[in-house]
Amino acid sequence: MSKSLEFGAALALIASTAFAGPFDLGREATPDEIAAWDIDVRPDGLGLPAGSGSVEDGEELFADYCASCHGDFGEGVDRWPVLAGGDGTLTSDRPVKTIGSFWPYASTIFDYVNRAMPFGNAQSLTPDEVYAITAYLLNLNYVVEDDFVLSNENFAEVRLPNEENFFMDDRIETEHAPRSICMQNCKDSVEITARALVLDVTPEGDGEGLAGVD
Repeated sequence: MSKSLEFGAALALIASTAFAGPFDLGREATPDEIAAWDIDVRPDGLGLPAGSGSVEDGEELFADYCASCHGDFGEGVDRWPVLAGGDGTLTSDRPVKTIGSFWPYASTIFDYVNRAMPFGNAQSLTPDEVYAITAYLLNLNYVVEDDFVLSNENFAEVRLPNEENFFMDDRIETEHAPRSICMQNCKDSVEITARALVLDVTPEGDGEGLAGVD
């Protein structure tokens, strides 16, 4: 078969499986492909896989997979994120945003660990391992006790300290709501009374001794 015939056969195959969209490109995703991407977890626990993990098991897993970047106790190594501590710092000039001080939901922990960790080997952990690591991180932030076992059955009962400070964004209704415009006692003309300060940073003189100046 010539290359032109092979190319034509390939196009025919693509056309036979094409999705009937506006551009006639692609195809519908299969259920298995959708399931591979559909791994998000909501704050109410929807999307959680069946499983469980203890704080004790999570401590060992965290040491193996996470501590090299986040420290043994979530304190952070070098510039890697700090995961524990920071209580009472959100109103300071340098807030420390951790699971205990800032994050809103336990599902944020589970979802991110399950989706993106460990670094360089994402989605390699089993559901039980993710539950255990999440439990350990909750324990580091004094949300659960040392003997706590986290599971899909009790997950929704866990509450993080800063949850109540998160609320729905209503700025579209409050900040952009129609307002009456004042068009009374307006000035007839505009007069410039001052000008911005001009900062002249160009060196004075003939330029001798300055690099790149002839």
